[in-house]
Amino acid sequence: MISVLIVEDEEIAAEANRRYVLRVPGFQVAGSARTGADALRILRHEHPDLILLDLNLPDMHGLDLARSLRAAGNLCDIMAITSARDLTMVRSAVSLGVTQYLLKPFTFDALRQKLQQYKQFRESTAGAATGQGEVDRALNALRAATRSPLPKGLTQATLEAIAGELGRHPEGVSAQAVGTLIGVSRVTARRYLEHLAETGLARRVPRYGEVGRPELVYQPEHL
Repeated sequence: MISVLIVEDEEIAAEANRRYVLRVPGFQVAGSARTGADALRILRHEHPDLILLDLNLPDMHGLDLARSLRAAGNLCDIMAITSARDLTMVRSAVSLGVTQYLLKPFTFDALRQKLQQYKQFRESTAGAATGQGEVDRALNALRAATRSPLPKGLTQATLEAIAGELGRHPEGVSAQAVGTLIGVSRVTARRYLEHLAETGLARRVPRYGEVGRPELVYQPEHL
């Protein structure tokens, strides 16, 4: 089993990541930290294979945490998780041994694919390489584009925006409300929410009012 330490300061996001990891075969959660200091304390006693590292921690930047780990001789693999799209930060992350980079907001499917790529990488580097091709295949495992195509008419950018908005409403939110929040029609928002429900990332819940038919709302699957 591949053990994972989750470093994320937002409680809802940390719990979502924990549940996501546990849904991927071959992975287990070694612990969870809300701050960089908590992570360093845990890592004095635990030795996870992989850290899911939020870069915007309340007490230090995630890359400073990575720098501290490397200075202490800790070579644990790191997947950076952040909303920052600055490519200079990506370059800095790579220089500190960050093997993967996942942008927020993300769906379970996006994290699952990253974890599966990481698992494939570990399996392909378990022994000695017989040649350059084997080395190239091992490195490419971390960067392979394996995302499944979306249904016709749906775009990844809008899907991520709607998934992110859904995650901010654990109590449930209607297609009309999501559409208003991100600037699309109710019909469009409903198409994306239905796709999330059909792929196991959301669930449909009827909300009963005082009169009339119940309103259908959507809740993120991890809550």
